[in-house]
Amino acid sequence: MKKVPSSSPDLTNENIKKLKELFPEILTDGEQIDFDKLKTILGEEVEGEKERYSFNWYGKKNAILGAQTPSKGTLRPDKDKSKNFDTTENLYIEGDNLEVLKLLQKSYSNKIKMIYIDPPYNTGKDFVYKDNFRDGVENYLEQTGQTDNEGNKISTNSESNGRYHTDWINMIYPRLKLARNLLADDGVIFISIDDAEQSRLKSICDEIFGEQNFISNFIWYGGRKNDSKYISNSHEYVLMYFKNSEKIKSNNIVWREKKKGLNEIYSKATELYNKHGELEGSKLLKEWFKQNKNNLDIYSNNHYSNVDQSGPYFKADLSWPGGGGPTYEVKHPITNKNVKKPSRGWLFKEERLKELIKQDRIFFGLTEDNVPTLKKYLNETEYQVLISVIYNDNRGSMKRLRKLMNNKSYFDFPKDENVIKRLLNIVPMEKEDIVLDFFSGSATTAHATIQLNAEDGGNRRFIMVQLPELLDEKSEAYKDGYRTICDIGEERIRRAGELVKQELIEKNAKTGMLADDIVDPEQLDIGFKVLKLDKSNIREWNSDFEDLEDNLFAYEDVFVEGRSELDVVYEIMLKNGLELTYNVNQFQHEGKNVYDIAYGNLFVCLADNIDVSVAQIIVEKRNENGTDTSSVVLKDAGFKNDSDKLNVIELLKDSGYPEENILTI
Repeated sequence: MKKVPSSSPDLTNENIKKLKELFPEILTDGEQIDFDKLKTILGEEVEGEKERYSFNWYGKKNAILGAQTPSKGTLRPDKDKSKNFDTTENLYIEGDNLEVLKLLQKSYSNKIKMIYIDPPYNTGKDFVYKDNFRDGVENYLEQTGQTDNEGNKISTNSESNGRYHTDWINMIYPRLKLARNLLADDGVIFISIDDAEQSRLKSICDEIFGEQNFISNFIWYGGRKNDSKYISNSHEYVLMYFKNSEKIKSNNIVWREKKKGLNEIYSKATELYNKHGELEGSKLLKEWFKQNKNNLDIYSNNHYSNVDQSGPYFKADLSWPGGGGPTYEVKHPITNKNVKKPSRGWLFKEERLKELIKQDRIFFGLTEDNVPTLKKYLNETEYQVLISVIYNDNRGSMKRLRKLMNNKSYFDFPKDENVIKRLLNIVPMEKEDIVLDFFSGSATTAHATIQLNAEDGGNRRFIMVQLPELLDEKSEAYKDGYRTICDIGEERIRRAGELVKQELIEKNAKTGMLADDIVDPEQLDIGFKVLKLDKSNIREWNSDFEDLEDNLFAYEDVFVEGRSELDVVYEIMLKNGLELTYNVNQFQHEGKNVYDIAYGNLFVCLADNIDVSVAQIIVEKRNENGTDTSSVVLKDAGFKNDSDKLNVIELLKDSGYPEENILTI
């Protein structure tokens, strides 16, 4: 019977296993890798000793190893801080994102469709977490004041520090390396940054994601600033990388965003056509576009300034590109005379043009002296390629967040939820894809996800990760009762969710429940499950001889004192690679708690006096769920004796459980 693993996946061992599977001949007698033989097998693909460009810095080796060092931590559920704990598909994780990303590797590998992060910009005032790759969880608990009575001062990366840029690179590199593993093959990552580290971040991402997967370096213009000595630096950057651009190409995945201002244009065009008809309505529509020059969403579509019963359209050229097109005769529908032909010939063959005339897709002038044009409707071209410059005044987002939080400004420069929503909107997502932000801050990404789901009926799920950085006792947020950045972020999600839901209810009341695109407010997931990074729930054996007697006494119970069964269940879910939003159903059998996870996918019993009746009820529940594959985890010290343990194992095996699916903890 196997034991539940004591740590997150060892990525180094995983990579070695893959190499062994691909090239078994590279193994030595001692089961080590013969790198000279591997080079020989790879032949000309191996880089020689020639000089070549590479991106190096002090500490790079440790940064790489840091991403591969397994975590001994766990994520403990906090029902009190959660909203709709038992039903929500969203996660909010409090903890150092390096450790959290390691813990998520097995459950969320290749499952995240989009990552957006807004990491510290290294301005000299930003919080920079001091990683300790030897014991990341202990280091995290110390630095967040959870294990040190005196507390530890949160550090900043001052410009006077001799390794100012190096420290920042060493912080971001292992996190991005782990994040790449979580991205789906057709996934995408967006990273906000400014001039301080943009060039270095680009080099890091080229190395981790591959230069061939670089897509764009967006310019995010956020409004003019007057706080610079020489030039108003009014923009930031958003780097965009695919995980695998070849996957995007081979699947013919199209990236487009819906044009803005469409509803206003359609409404006005319909109103003018109904009142004035096609000719006069088109004249008035042109005037209306001119009046909206300052509204870029509307005015950018001003060429659709004609209108008929099918909506606004523009008059497209009907001539053959480059010349040499067909030159047949076409009759004017009113004068019945041949119209003027395009000098380069018609764009279509005669039969096709006749079809378009019948469909009222051809615009004829008042007389035959005008060359006809093709009506191209706005509703046929609602989507466009996203341009690399994003215009968005950040002051709007600050005002909205302030209003949401009772007119309090807890964050100086929160990201705009409308811009994040725009990025979300261009990613071709299935309805239940996952969005990850592991520098969550003010939880803008969560807000944007809920908002977009309300608009298009999607069920995108989010995972927010944030270090519970302690707030300054003099800050406004602290005086209002918040103690960490996480407290504010979680409250922002609560309020944003309720606001979005209420706005949706009001919108539906105006639209009417018969509308085709109605979104049910009750189906909108505005909850989130809070999990907290902590040391493992399972005691770690201390082999120090002087401590042996205490250890033997302590190991009467394998679990850390003060931990609940639910804490252990979630650690088992992590170690078994199950998503942390899966349904957890607790039921009792003869006074013992049994946990059914994901409708029979996993059963856990951590009680004492485990016997064959526990195995029997597990088999019954599995059969009720109709689950083909299932695993069972039982407390190793929970059996009365070895005989009961063997009987339980045999009953489970006889009921179809493979031995490798029966584990103890």
